[in-house]
Amino acid sequence: MADFNTIARPYAQAAFKLGREKDTLAAWSDQLGTLAAVVKDVQMQAILSSPRLSPSQQRDLMLDICGEHLDDGGRNFVALLAENRRLIAMPDVAAQFEALRAAEEGTLQARLISAKPVDDALRDSVADALSKRLKRKVSLKPEVDEALLGGAVIRAGDLVIDGSVRGRLNRLATSLNR
Repeated sequence: MADFNTIARPYAQAAFKLGREKDTLAAWSDQLGTLAAVVKDVQMQAILSSPRLSPSQQRDLMLDICGEHLDDGGRNFVALLAENRRLIAMPDVAAQFEALRAAEEGTLQARLISAKPVDDALRDSVADALSKRLKRKVSLKPEVDEALLGGAVIRAGDLVIDGSVRGRLNRLATSLNR
């Protein structure tokens, strides 16, 4: 999928501003997440990228699929993006909205990627340690990647902590090649 960060930014900021003014950030988050999930579908991307579909047809299609999950603001948002042929950028809009919301609420979503499943106690202790280091409330989403061989990688925004065996081997190979 193409990178629509620049296109998505003003729409995410507008949705965030409206959600903050009306104290509906959680509702906007849910709506944008639903819309993004629909647009991420490969078939939907092909349909929305087609020049044969008019903006009003794009709007109607999205509202037929997601309408029951949207309030008036969400439906107007879909209409605006469809009118400007920007519905294809919805996953980036949702991601940027979530980043703005996290900054506003002082939270951070991080990924804990490990070679084996991690128990809740370890996940909580890692989240607490990250919260202290980053001075934000951190929620960890655990993922399993057996290619790591052992250890774990933590991704929190721009911060990457690579404590995996694969990462250590890569660093060793780099230092030996110098």
